[in-house]
Amino acid sequence: MPRAKNAVASRARRKKVLSQTRGNFGARKNVWTVAKNTYEKGLTYAYRGRKKKKSEFRALWIQRINAAVRMEGLSYSKFMGLVHKAEVNMNRKVLADLAMNQPEAFKAIVAKVKELA
Repeated sequence: MPRAKNAVASRARRKKVLSQTRGNFGARKNVWTVAKNTYEKGLTYAYRGRKKKKSEFRALWIQRINAAVRMEGLSYSKFMGLVHKAEVNMNRKVLADLAMNQPEAFKAIVAKVKELA
């Protein structure tokens, strides 16, 4: 009985990986073993990056809130403590967006938090 190598599926699988490594330098784009390693490493970087993106955005929101709150004479930590004490149910993403795009609304929140504390 002849040996079945399944060349069509193997070639398709390799072609898919090689198309994903298009744009890499040298052997990383066209030598199968090197390209496969590059591709797999890229997938781990992508996975790690999706996790890291969340902490980077949180840090950005904190910086924006801090900058806006300091103009009102508070620090970020004091403001967030007052927000929790006043039971204002807004997360950092919403607060940062208000601070950037609607400063009057943010000032109203700061005033409300200051008077409740």
